[in-house]
Amino acid sequence: MLRVVSWNINGIRSPLQGVGYEEPSNCTATAVGHILDKLDADIVCLQETKVTRDALTEPLAIIEGYNSYFSFSRNRSGYSGVATFCKDSATPVAAEEGLSGLLATQNGDVGCYGNMDEFTQEELRALDSEGRALLTQHKIRTWEGKEKTLTLINVYCPHADPGKPERLTFKMRFYRLLQIRAEALLAAGSHVIILGDLNTAHRPIDHWDAANLECFEEDPGRKWMDGLLSNLGCQAGSYTGSFIDSYRCFQPKQKGAFTCWSTVSGARHLNYGSRLDYVLGDRTLVIDTFQASFLLPEVMGSDHCPVGAVLSVSSVPAKQCPPLCTRFLPEFAGTQLKILRFLVHLEQDPEFKQSALQLTNQTQAQVRQNKARVRSARSRSSQAGTTRGQKKLMSYFQPSSTHPQASSNLELPNLGALVTPRTSEEEVMANVVEGQPKASEAKVAKEVQTSFWKSLLGGPSPMPLCEGHREPCVMRTVKKPGPNRGRHFYMCARPQGPPSDPSSRCNFFLWSRPC
Repeated sequence: MLRVVSWNINGIRSPLQGVGYEEPSNCTATAVGHILDKLDADIVCLQETKVTRDALTEPLAIIEGYNSYFSFSRNRSGYSGVATFCKDSATPVAAEEGLSGLLATQNGDVGCYGNMDEFTQEELRALDSEGRALLTQHKIRTWEGKEKTLTLINVYCPHADPGKPERLTFKMRFYRLLQIRAEALLAAGSHVIILGDLNTAHRPIDHWDAANLECFEEDPGRKWMDGLLSNLGCQAGSYTGSFIDSYRCFQPKQKGAFTCWSTVSGARHLNYGSRLDYVLGDRTLVIDTFQASFLLPEVMGSDHCPVGAVLSVSSVPAKQCPPLCTRFLPEFAGTQLKILRFLVHLEQDPEFKQSALQLTNQTQAQVRQNKARVRSARSRSSQAGTTRGQKKLMSYFQPSSTHPQASSNLELPNLGALVTPRTSEEEVMANVVEGQPKASEAKVAKEVQTSFWKSLLGGPSPMPLCEGHREPCVMRTVKKPGPNRGRHFYMCARPQGPPSDPSSRCNFFLWSRPC
């Protein structure tokens, strides 16, 4: 069996708590290895790694038991990026970064690019500059014993920001380039799996609020998926596309099967999300070899959850990793020593031992001579100080002979005889009378000070109560560009959910301060 998993990890360097890993956050590399082991997949495809090549560390890139491949964003740091980790038992025969072929090195590449005449060279470079696609090609063996080629396309498709229409154009051109490359690989005789974050909820069942979205079916991304995918799933009959949504093939009517939720609104608590992550396989591959397709919503650590599939094939590992493997990067290509190498006693040559022993004896004798010289120098300096009449420490605590001493015969007058002694009761009453004005003065001073600071610092005003639940609200800040950017407002503190669910957030809204 071959198990593949895809996960938008939302930053590979961030602390991962998705599968019960509770190590300190500085053990990120160990956490990634633990995550890979817990996902228990032969091939793990990660999206939105948010790491550039200069920030990639060796412990993070080279995990024991795996060979890894990264595609980095070349325009922005901490943005986009994808990575594929393959077990050594599923080592690919070829690997390539990007979809256009402009990043290919002609050595160990996948090839098969199709007709890209509709794109300019500048456009192709721009589409591949954000590190959104990574291809690995594997040899697989079917249950019949036949060897075939399988190409995995790990993609993180662009998000279309409503306020930036140029990003919608970029997204649709990326979709087009992805389809051309996938269909070219199919035409060359390879099976193809497209997996990752496509950033589009295909059908109304894949979105929590499709009924309230205007022109849901007219979205360009959904129309593109209609042309890419078969309409009838695994059933025989007419279909338009060459690929099948593997999850809907096995779960065609499963509602609430979402893979992405808003972390700001706490929507995951009420499963108020959408399905943006897919495992798409060519029609023949899905029908003949796919045994299951699944979601893992219980795995935390990101705003997405992993998705995956199980194929009834076995992987035929390559004898050597492709040149794109991170272990061949110049910064990681040095000879590595395991930690046990430093703990094992190594046998040395007898002549080397004897020379080292002589050197040690000479060093020790020289150290003894140096110590003797220091001690003799110190004794000479102390003797010289004594001859010059240096004072001892105790001399500073002896009475000085230059100051006249007070006469011991001087008698002071007896003042007690001039004052009438008080009884014990009178002393108690006097102490009480004297203490009362002092306590009252301190209390008054404290009250005055408190009232002053209260008038100066009014303190936070109480949170208003939402109208739907009569519960304290939460304060948010407007982040969208516009005249209200930076303003604070109050809204219901409950997590976002369906409007029909009374336990979800109500529609209460209130500006913290008027304009």
